[in-house]
Amino acid sequence: MLDELDDGARIGVWTALGVVAFLLFGLLGGLALKTLHDKRAPAVAAAAAAPAAAVAVEAAELLVEGPLAGDLVATLYFDVGQAALPPDAAAALEAARAAAAAAPERKLVLSGFHDASGDPAKNAELAKERAKSVRAALYAAGVAPGRVALRKPESTTGDGSDREARRVEVRLLPF
Repeated sequence: MLDELDDGARIGVWTALGVVAFLLFGLLGGLALKTLHDKRAPAVAAAAAAPAAAVAVEAAELLVEGPLAGDLVATLYFDVGQAALPPDAAAALEAARAAAAAAPERKLVLSGFHDASGDPAKNAELAKERAKSVRAALYAAGVAPGRVALRKPESTTGDGSDREARRVEVRLLPF
């Protein structure tokens, strides 16, 4: 058939076939993208909800800064290099829980301490983990999560004993 046509007609036929092919591939590509979008929509919705959950976690991990203040209600002393609660923690945790129950208008602030020897970043992280383990124990004892805050870890200075450098203080502060 194309042999009988002149060059102008031949170009017209190929152009028409190209336009049809372009439209066909565009239609198929559009359908493929729509299918991918429909499958991805629940994941996007979940991802949109994830920042709200991340904000809640960040709020829980927010570290309070400022000078030590408030009433000291408990002190827990940890073993070297450990964040696990010490065996004698029950009495201190009960004292902190009772203080929180007696003062519902106040908040418990946990301050982790570390010494100045070694890597400061690792020491600060260990002090924070110790405060988190105390926080988890307070939650388990019935203290509401909104009533407990972590204070930025602090290095012990001066002539304090090694034991004093491995402590978490629980203080009662106004909201």
